[in-house]
Amino acid sequence: MLKHAPWGGPETVENAVALDAFAGTGALGLEALSRGARLAIFIERAPAALSALRFNIRICGADRMSSVIAADMLTLERQPGVPAAGLVFLDPPYGQGLVTLALYRLHAAGLIAPHALIVAETGWSEPSPVTEWLAERTHGAARLTIWRDTAS
Repeated sequence: MLKHAPWGGPETVENAVALDAFAGTGALGLEALSRGARLAIFIERAPAALSALRFNIRICGADRMSSVIAADMLTLERQPGVPAAGLVFLDPPYGQGLVTLALYRLHAAGLIAPHALIVAETGWSEPSPVTEWLAERTHGAARLTIWRDTAS
């Protein structure tokens, strides 16, 4: 979808630094790598999910193109040496209003590049995290919202 949308294009993913926040098993970041991203940064705090994430990175042969930050998104601190991402995936637990808080922490940590493309998945009944978006779709219990970051 990102590569073929009128507001996207191949350069949206190819050679990008992608950030997969609330990474879980890493599906979103690993998919970005499979589509040409040069680096995926994964943020996850749950021990079982971290174990699965590290296994998935290894089994996909993505060790050299991956960086795992074992931290809570809501208390995330600056990450020296970790580049800012131009493609950000947020898939927090539904119904807790975590997208806005996560974006605040990611900005404070210096992990979002100017004008990054943000892809957030929330529960379909949750309010949209932004008022101006590039695309918004619902699939079952999920709502996918995509926008360009304008925070400074």
